[in-house]
Amino acid sequence: METVADPETAVDRLAALHAAATESLKAALARFLSDGVPPDHAERLSFRYPELRLTYRPSGPMPRIKRATAKFQGPGLYATTVTQPAHFRAYLLEQLRPLVADYGCTIEVGLSAQEIPYPYVVEPGAELARGGQTSSDLARFFPTPMLSSVGDEVADGLWLDQGDEPRPLSLFDGPRVDYSLRRLVHYTGSDWRHLQPWILLTNYHRYVDQFVRVGLRTLAEAPERYDRLVLPGGLAVTAGEAAEADADAVIAASPWHRFQMPAYHLVARDGQGTSLVNIGVGPSNAKTITDHLAVMRPHCWLMVGHCGGLRQSQTIGDYVLAHAYLRRDRILDELVPPDVPIPALAEVQVALQEAAAAVTGERAEALKRRLRTGTVVTYDDRNWELRWSQERRRINLSRAIGVDMESGTIAAQGYRLRVPYGTLLCISDKPLHGEIKLPGAANAFYERAVGEHLLIGLATLDTLRRDRSQLHSRKLRSFDEPPFR
Repeated sequence: METVADPETAVDRLAALHAAATESLKAALARFLSDGVPPDHAERLSFRYPELRLTYRPSGPMPRIKRATAKFQGPGLYATTVTQPAHFRAYLLEQLRPLVADYGCTIEVGLSAQEIPYPYVVEPGAELARGGQTSSDLARFFPTPMLSSVGDEVADGLWLDQGDEPRPLSLFDGPRVDYSLRRLVHYTGSDWRHLQPWILLTNYHRYVDQFVRVGLRTLAEAPERYDRLVLPGGLAVTAGEAAEADADAVIAASPWHRFQMPAYHLVARDGQGTSLVNIGVGPSNAKTITDHLAVMRPHCWLMVGHCGGLRQSQTIGDYVLAHAYLRRDRILDELVPPDVPIPALAEVQVALQEAAAAVTGERAEALKRRLRTGTVVTYDDRNWELRWSQERRRINLSRAIGVDMESGTIAAQGYRLRVPYGTLLCISDKPLHGEIKLPGAANAFYERAVGEHLLIGLATLDTLRRDRSQLHSRKLRSFDEPPFR
């Protein structure tokens, strides 16, 4: 390991080591595929992730740091392996600078013992069947993904102090991040590098159409701030093209249907843009995508989708701002048991309510009639109504005002993986009161409600973006939290 003087030098060195390791791996892979010559032992030793180590040995009392992240819980050696440090440069510096300034820790950088699996350096679509080589041939000579080396033990509080072993510096190490980067490409249909740190999640494709229209308009009106709109399949509209682009044609040209959870990215020049992911229906999808989005360390994700209203006083098209969740999704019961409270985050709640007032133009009692705050119940069974006799008492006891299949999972994942979260849903039907969207009125409802709802979500993110230092709450941190956010 090499001791470096400052965070900037550390990240530069991490980037150089990662580039050298991946280029060496790519070159050896290309040679093997063309000539059948495998890497020797010495060459394979270069196929390793760079490692970042921080040592904190105070000579007096520890400083009392009020912020939620970039803080040590105690003296010792902290370490993690790192992937794609050039892309994550801003994040790494944001964590390292205050640790060095406030604690005076020393920084070391070098190659780790963790090998980089060869699939993580191969670009999507690359041909790996040249020369008659098989996947088993590749596995004999090149590092492959090993499930035993990829896990969420740190995030889930399962990591155990091994005495002389370094303590975790971050929630996710290099192999875990690389695993999710590839999964993001698979599920969303776009390069993970396009993902923005402010994320909207939806369960309905009509929100996508509105996001594309708003994105094109935003590009045309603020080209100095936004660079391009990226759609699934790699289609992109630049700021210079946005004014002439036809929204319907752009929507039609994107092969979104090829991907399970297509993502759309309004890319900002300062790296603080917005992504929308259509996660589809159900808690399984919600957990799957947030497991992978979390490695990007986004500043916030918000659920903006449809729900069923559970109160007679509600009207189709009204909003539900979730202050609590009755988690009947079951998918996270082992990781975050249902008796663990998922707290509402004040900054997100206030921003959502203020955005709703600004977009709708309604205040006080007028806004209260359209926007109810309360508990949302999240089910894993779309046909929960068929169990009404079993479910009615629990819904009554919870005082739930809305029902869906994703929000509780997304909130619990945000809590579990330390990503600020929030939920604003639009009532599309009232299952307990016989009110459904009539076919003739459906399009008018969707046109008004979806467009307004999406604008509220975007306005909320704009508010949070202006003061993100207040967003990363200590409510999401454990008593033995890793230093990095």
